[in-house]
Amino acid sequence: MRKPPLLRTISKTRLMGLLILCLTIGAVSAQTPESSQSAQQQDTPPAEEALPAVKPELQQSLTTPPQTELPDSVNSDIREQIQTLQTSLKQRRAALTESRERLSYAESVLTRLENEYQSFELRLENAGLNLTADYAELLKQRLERLQKQSVASEFIKGIEDKLATAREEQLRLEEFEAITNPGEDARSQLRSLRSQLLRELHKAVTEHINVLNEYFNTVTTLQEQITNYQTLLQQRLFWLPSAEVMSLDTTEQLVESVLWLSSQLRYDDLKSAISHSAKERGGRIALVAALLLLLLIKRKKIKANLLANQHYVGHVGMDRTAFTLLALVNSVLLALPGVLTFSLVALLLMEGNAFFEALSKGFTAAAFIMFLLALIRSVASKDGLGEKHFHWNPGSLNAVRRELLLLMACIVPVTIVMTAISANPESAKFDDSLGRLLFIFVSIALAVFAQRIMSAIRNEQPRHRLFILLHAFAVASPIILAVASTIGYHYTALQLERNLFISICWLAFTSLLYFTGLRALSVRERRLTLKRLIEQRAAERKQAEARETSDTSGEGALITPEMPEMNLKDISEQSASLLRIMVSAVAISGLLLLWTDVIPALQLFEDITLWTIATDLEGGDPLPITLADALLSILVAAGTIMAVKNLPGTLEVTLLSRLDLQPGSGYAITTITTYLLVFLGVIVCLGVIGVQWSKLQWLIAALGVGLGFGLQEIVANFVSGIILLFERPIRVGDTVTIGGITGKVSRIRIRATTLVDWDRKEQIVPNKTFVTQDLTNWTLSDATVRLIIRVGVAYGSDVDQVQKLLSDVALSNERVMEDPAPAVFCVGLGESSINFEVWVFVKDLPDMMPLYHELYSAITQTLTDAGVTIPFPQRDIRIHSLSETSSTTQSESPSQDAPS
Repeated sequence: MRKPPLLRTISKTRLMGLLILCLTIGAVSAQTPESSQSAQQQDTPPAEEALPAVKPELQQSLTTPPQTELPDSVNSDIREQIQTLQTSLKQRRAALTESRERLSYAESVLTRLENEYQSFELRLENAGLNLTADYAELLKQRLERLQKQSVASEFIKGIEDKLATAREEQLRLEEFEAITNPGEDARSQLRSLRSQLLRELHKAVTEHINVLNEYFNTVTTLQEQITNYQTLLQQRLFWLPSAEVMSLDTTEQLVESVLWLSSQLRYDDLKSAISHSAKERGGRIALVAALLLLLLIKRKKIKANLLANQHYVGHVGMDRTAFTLLALVNSVLLALPGVLTFSLVALLLMEGNAFFEALSKGFTAAAFIMFLLALIRSVASKDGLGEKHFHWNPGSLNAVRRELLLLMACIVPVTIVMTAISANPESAKFDDSLGRLLFIFVSIALAVFAQRIMSAIRNEQPRHRLFILLHAFAVASPIILAVASTIGYHYTALQLERNLFISICWLAFTSLLYFTGLRALSVRERRLTLKRLIEQRAAERKQAEARETSDTSGEGALITPEMPEMNLKDISEQSASLLRIMVSAVAISGLLLLWTDVIPALQLFEDITLWTIATDLEGGDPLPITLADALLSILVAAGTIMAVKNLPGTLEVTLLSRLDLQPGSGYAITTITTYLLVFLGVIVCLGVIGVQWSKLQWLIAALGVGLGFGLQEIVANFVSGIILLFERPIRVGDTVTIGGITGKVSRIRIRATTLVDWDRKEQIVPNKTFVTQDLTNWTLSDATVRLIIRVGVAYGSDVDQVQKLLSDVALSNERVMEDPAPAVFCVGLGESSINFEVWVFVKDLPDMMPLYHELYSAITQTLTDAGVTIPFPQRDIRIHSLSETSSTTQSESPSQDAPS
């Protein structure tokens, strides 16, 4: 069986192998690189230690005064109301005083942090990259402190809640005060006191709202400043050495770390950790164990289900995209047992001492790595998702399955040990010795894995330049990172590997989306091919019948015009192109968001200002338009062009082919969608570069007037084309008559509409003509057409007999509709014949000329057999010469002149 056209056009094997290779690079970086750099340096420069540093710590709670319980009626006990108001006023003033103190402290912290940030940024710029490892360690310590002392999001949310409560209190006081009325009776003094307390409480609540607003703004700004500070430190630490070059001292630390690890593995501590974890997390442990046991029991059934779904792959009538999605779910289920095993061990060790708690984190990280590698191996399994659904090369998949086992044996244990070392404060000092050695070991294993996988992928095209470059990059990247860690840039290597790991995971996810979408398009395309083939064969049979009758009649049948239905090859290419564009846009966007904070060069575009635009806010700063905005505008424009170019085929495969649309509806939907897409693309493109509608509306109005006079006809035709698409008085495929031209509508363009007439000539008619002139649409809502057959018989014929004969002829023809029924009328007495008209109705317009031929032939034969004469005009002609006329005139003249 032939492979689907979509999947045949993709180099599936190479792309899949490349993604699998990249997924494994940087796998050990699932551990947190910041925690791996937490070794404490004993000797630090005194000058750096003496520098004051701001501790942006805020008290994470605010006193919330209880809501004032106002009575339902103002006529209740006034003394009780006064006592309640006095208590509420006292509590509100106390909360107001506390909030003002907090605001003052937060403003002072913000001011000092801003000054420190500016001073520190200036010092780093002056120092450049000429900084020592000890200085880098100080920067790391400051970064860790800022990460621990950042403002919690729950605290900001708490301020918002207190603001909402205060606003509700303010509104209730206003409503209660509005219905109170100090009277003039004996209780007037109490009511006046109540009104005074209400006004004072309302004033206190209003002041509290203002203070909370300022406090919220200050805390939010402080959090943004802390984030900027952290970003600055992370960017600078990225380019600084974080450890000494590996030497004999590193060997001594390595021995010490091994001895320390062996001393921590004590049976009593392990037993205690398991018992405490079972007590604290017994429910979770039981759930994970039950899931693991269930997956192990159902494993054979899952594999059988995976293999069973593959029997329908490639079968046009039974293939479905759901089979691929189900195969993906089965692949995930097959990869879960290893993940659940490591998760179960992590839960059992979680409540132990510091070492076993760190070891639990190591098993958690290993579970994540195990899931990724096991999922890759499950997808690459024999007769699995990659081979049967995505049609990847079996040879490359076999190499992946074989090499992944060795890679798991190297990466998973190393991930457990490295994460445990970094997560334990007592063992964090060994990260520069044992941690670096394990990192180098894993990097070498990754390089070997990359070499073997890329060699298997390049077997088909060993001289392909792109794969040569990818081969070199895949092998060299882990080696370069290992060398960087060896010479002291361990933090940089871990950061790069972390970002590389996240990037590859993101690319793998988008690639899976791409191949799944490609598979869905392929399935839909094959089913659409089958459907159109059936329709084409039915149309060919019908046209053959019409051609037989038209050939005998000598008339040319009205051909089917060039309908705007996409070729299946074009649909395949357009859908695949649009899918690639969408997936590439998503992938690139994610990568830019990830790497912008790491690579300062990527932020260069944000710092280059091209121009500024004024804002509508009075006194507001101008809005800068940077080089990044210009590049984004170009990308939006290019994306719009590509989307418009590839949209028709994609809509045809994904949407229109699923709908039961009337003739021409799909073309109208595609055209209107294209117009809307172009319009939105222009709006977004101009908006990105700062072009505001308020600045362009007068220019557009002036251009509109100019176009109305200068390009009146073109604009009228364009607007008329849009009217035709929306109102749809004509559709593609309709037969129309306008201005003496009859033909089928083949295309509706921006300026004109194309008709194919009876002579197979294309008539280009401006769109304005269809809107302003009288139009006959033969097939708009009902394609039924009445035909009138005129017949004359000789005088003396039996009228009733002729009517019956003509009715029998009409009823016996298959093309004549039974409802409305045919009718025969005697319509007049001519010079030489009795005139009849036969009214018949035909379903389809192309049957009109064949029916004329069949009826005239049958009527002639029937009347002849019945002895009915079909007359023709007869006239007697007398011919006189000019000489005879003259002699006759002369002979008559004397007799007239003779005397009587």
